[in-house]
Amino acid sequence: MARLPNYVQIKEVAPRDGLQNEKKFISTADKVAWINMLSETGVSEIEYSSFVNPKWIPALKDARDVGKQIKRNPNVLYSALVPNMKGLEFALEAGIDSANVFMSASESHNKKNINKSIDDTYPVLDEVIQEAKQAGKRVTGYVSTVFDCPYEGKIEPEDVIRVCERLFKSGVDDISLGDTIGSAVPTQVEQLLTPLLTRYPSEKLILHFHDTRGMAIANIMTAMHYGINRFDSSVGGLGGCPYAPGAAGNVATNDVLYLLNGLGIETGINEKRIQEASLFIQKKLGKLLPSRSLAYFANAQ
Repeated sequence: MARLPNYVQIKEVAPRDGLQNEKKFISTADKVAWINMLSETGVSEIEYSSFVNPKWIPALKDARDVGKQIKRNPNVLYSALVPNMKGLEFALEAGIDSANVFMSASESHNKKNINKSIDDTYPVLDEVIQEAKQAGKRVTGYVSTVFDCPYEGKIEPEDVIRVCERLFKSGVDDISLGDTIGSAVPTQVEQLLTPLLTRYPSEKLILHFHDTRGMAIANIMTAMHYGINRFDSSVGGLGGCPYAPGAAGNVATNDVLYLLNGLGIETGINEKRIQEASLFIQKKLGKLLPSRSLAYFANAQ
């Protein structure tokens, strides 16, 4: 196990992964204002939307308009979820620095999420990856259900490694490993990272934890001890997967920052601005978000 890192990089995924499962539609103007707030927090990357067919994710049907209207901070990488060539065309038109392609380590979840088998997904992603790279964009591969699947149960590390090897061969720059239903415990993180880190350097791996059972912070601590210093998180703990029954929100950026600041780990992120951006979207959604740190900040105001 490695020492804790001196620096941790946070990718803010709330505008995409946070909003995609919300019933209440957030207006384009409010999305743009919110992303502009997030752009001034110090986060290094913002996943601002998804270019999936709007009939599947209606909450993000305005992805092109949002991409064209946000105020770009030169210190922030702006990425979006891209499922296929049509989505990539729209994403490039709207403006992305990085394309995020996605699939699952679980056959059943992949079919529910993408409506394709794992083997049939690769050719679609190969084309997107190749075209995005030719356009000069970075590409991150998201692999969902790397610990457990809502339909199949436990996923073996070998299944995850097989998908990662294929995605790296296709040309992705890095891979985000998703605890999609928020069921993992630290021993599972160890069991996956131990073989993965013999194959790939830690800087090529990102961890994406949901907090369904309150284990996300413990899992992040474990991953950091294995040398991982890149994590996806969502302001307020907003989020959930529409194709993973029972999945709660992503780990809250607010709570991750409280942890990292307490450990003396640099992030470059202004915690107060994160709290303010969280309160903004909480008010627009008309519901309390699950972040403990946010609740404490709001009560102190």
